[in-house]
Amino acid sequence: MPLSCLDGILVPSDLELLQRVFDRLCDERRLAQKDKEQREDLAAEIVSAFRNGIADETELLRAISKRLMA
Repeated sequence: MPLSCLDGILVPSDLELLQRVFDRLCDERRLAQKDKEQREDLAAEIVSAFRNGIADETELLRAISKRLMA
């Protein structure tokens, strides 16, 4: 787990990872820019999972994909 995840500070590499995951999941879910509430909910889920220790990009994608499918 990256140190930044433990102390609550997101560094540029964390933000880049979160952005990649967000973009990929938006594409998979076909969430358009106009789907603001759904996109915000997705972003919150991703950040929450990251802060709870899922810091690997593949694992983060997998974890969030499973939550959205349920």
